[in-house]
Amino acid sequence: MVNVSRALSSPITLEPDHNDILSARDSGFLQIHTETCQEVLDSLLMAYRIAEDSNVLLPFLINMDGYYLSFTREPVEIPSVDKVNEFLPPYNPTHAFFNASTPLSQGVAVLGGPAYSYFKYQMHLASNNVIGVHNRAADDFYQIFGRKYGLIEEYKMDDADYIIVMSNTFATKGKAAVDRFRDEGVRVGLLRIRLVRPFPGKEIAASLSGRKGVAVIDQNISIGSGGIFYQEVTSSLYNERERPAILSFIGGLGGKDISYMEFKKVLDDTMLASETGAVPATQLLYTETEWQQTKKLLETAGKTRRQDG
Repeated sequence: MVNVSRALSSPITLEPDHNDILSARDSGFLQIHTETCQEVLDSLLMAYRIAEDSNVLLPFLINMDGYYLSFTREPVEIPSVDKVNEFLPPYNPTHAFFNASTPLSQGVAVLGGPAYSYFKYQMHLASNNVIGVHNRAADDFYQIFGRKYGLIEEYKMDDADYIIVMSNTFATKGKAAVDRFRDEGVRVGLLRIRLVRPFPGKEIAASLSGRKGVAVIDQNISIGSGGIFYQEVTSSLYNERERPAILSFIGGLGGKDISYMEFKKVLDDTMLASETGAVPATQLLYTETEWQQTKKLLETAGKTRRQDG
């Protein structure tokens, strides 16, 4: 299934962030979050291969950003039917089928905690198998179609001291900022989280351990807690001996742009935290121009007068 992510109301908006798709992260659906239209198509093929594996058998969600991808035209290579058939084996389920001579119980109610606990934990164990199944599918996909996908994407990270962690389409903006920082002589890289469920914590920890500083930019907000990916990245690194300073930023809510100057703010704060050891609280990326625009909207709505009175 493909999810076209939109920001949750209220207020209602047409533009994306990831609170909608991340609200389903504990439902049992596997999740891949994509950056481009080509990746949406390719991930759909990979999702069928992974979900139908006998060691997995869990439903799959492919996330694409509303507006930025769903309203975007870009070249996409459509694979031939022969290549798709080569990549996707026939699906012949042995666990669920209709046969009058071999009756099976499907979708029955489970009464009692022990049985329910068993089935829920089986889902968890099946999701743990996804990492290996994904990697094998990705290798075959590369051999057949020539495009390589990992659990995470590492962009200019080989010698990077500072890493920006992002997901989905706005990672393209992050890569452009990384290129500018590199031109200025700063060793910065970007890690894009692609597989979200199961969360590739070991792979992320291996990629980020030993860096000087890490900035997680969440295009989501868990109300009362903060950025969702920040919590999961921090948890993944908690037991690492060479744990970097990890900073949390919220950006792109409701499709709000993240400018180069905001990326510069992210980098400056991350470099400072790595030097001083003082990590600031979660910060919302928001420019002065945007604040002035919002103030005018509040004035138009009479909100500032009501607060003053």
